[in-house]
Amino acid sequence: MKLYYTPGACSLAAHIILNETGLPHELVQVNLKEKKTADGQDYISINPRGAVPALEISPGVVLTQNVAVLTYIGQQSDNPAFHPVPDSIEFFRLLEALGFCEDVHSAIGALFAPHLADVTREGLQVLITRRLSQVEQQLANGTNGYLLPSGFTQADALMAVILNWTGPLNIDLTAYPKAVALRDTVFARPAAQKALKEEGLI
Repeated sequence: MKLYYTPGACSLAAHIILNETGLPHELVQVNLKEKKTADGQDYISINPRGAVPALEISPGVVLTQNVAVLTYIGQQSDNPAFHPVPDSIEFFRLLEALGFCEDVHSAIGALFAPHLADVTREGLQVLITRRLSQVEQQLANGTNGYLLPSGFTQADALMAVILNWTGPLNIDLTAYPKAVALRDTVFARPAAQKALKEEGLI
């Protein structure tokens, strides 16, 4: 497998999960502004949407979108939390959790857009507060500090990456201690530390 990534972007979640599984993979860095890979390829020819992650699972066969990429990686692993039985309620709960992560992603990630109007920024702040409150409540409803009863899954990796953006965006997480604990727990994992080093983030 070949993971196309941008350091610190949401593709970091797939990078973490690949390290967790131990599945063989290559890494290809993408400059999202120029839509070029580090080795000079036109990234649009690989992923016409121009976003990361993209996962080449065989020559010319590329998956995009976090829900698909993270689910696919999990299905190739021997970790039962990463690949619940298809058509089981646990499988759909994992998809549900990944979809919820994308809701949080859309809210927080929107603040990275340049030249946001004040009224737009204010509206996003309201949405972000609502999403972070939902994350906190879901973690409070559980008993293990993760989003799902099965323990650490792809959804936790993705949520941790998204929560990590709150630092550079100056979003205060004081009111969300369980979310902070999830982020810190995930990034303390050896697979996450390895991914951070490989992306030049630490």
